[in-house]
Amino acid sequence: MVVNKALSRVSALAAVSGLALLAACGPAPQATGVNDPNEGVNRNFHAFNKGLDRRVLRPVSHTYGHVPSPVRTSISNVAENLELPGDVVNGVLQGRPGSALSNTGRFLVNSTIGVLGIFDPATHLGMPQKDADFGETLYTWGAGEGAYVENPVFGPSTTRDTLGLIVDTITNPLNFLIDKPETTYASVAKGGEILDTRYTYTDTIDDVLYDSADSYSQARLAYLQNRRFTLEQNAGRGTAEGDGGFIDPYADAPGGAAPAAASADFIDPYEDTNAQ
Repeated sequence: MVVNKALSRVSALAAVSGLALLAACGPAPQATGVNDPNEGVNRNFHAFNKGLDRRVLRPVSHTYGHVPSPVRTSISNVAENLELPGDVVNGVLQGRPGSALSNTGRFLVNSTIGVLGIFDPATHLGMPQKDADFGETLYTWGAGEGAYVENPVFGPSTTRDTLGLIVDTITNPLNFLIDKPETTYASVAKGGEILDTRYTYTDTIDDVLYDSADSYSQARLAYLQNRRFTLEQNAGRGTAEGDGGFIDPYADAPGGAAPAAASADFIDPYEDTNAQ
């Protein structure tokens, strides 16, 4: 069973690598504006996600916030450490051996000296995590952004990034290297990381979801601008923060929370006045 799982994942990786040879050279052209042909469906999913946040994620994250900070940090460290093998794979596929080697070293150090990732000695040794995902890999290969998508549970995305999420889930090396109960521990750690992020940025997220005139439009624009900025920077094509109308919702706010007034006055220049 383990061998079959390994072979299936290796085959998937081989297929993905083959696509790289067929892809266009260089990153995709920078996307502009908002391409949202399925806005009605997306708004329905946004309403579902908003309800899920209100009834489940937000209250549970506030309860989780009572867990001592060092414990929450350790749990998040484990989750981030388990994501590193996927980052390594995408670093290789993107032609960035330096990032792949850095993430490999980070994984080895934190998995051993850091006690399975509970602690983070790699950062102190000059090996910061270099996030990479398959959506970014597709961008590096020249694939276009596609339409804006709001996925149930997973939230704002694009066609390209949704495909990337699926591929990352299937091809993560740890999916076939670890079995139960270790896989359960990994899921618990990831859940803890999500709750900690929701708790840390509670003011900013609440401003977007509950204090804005149109939470869908605001979440859409913030996601697209920040995602595009990150991709451009990682590709070495970006310049200073703020170029191209970039909005950092976490900037210049204590604890990572944006001022409420800033969110309340947020204007989406792409908003359709006839939107549902």
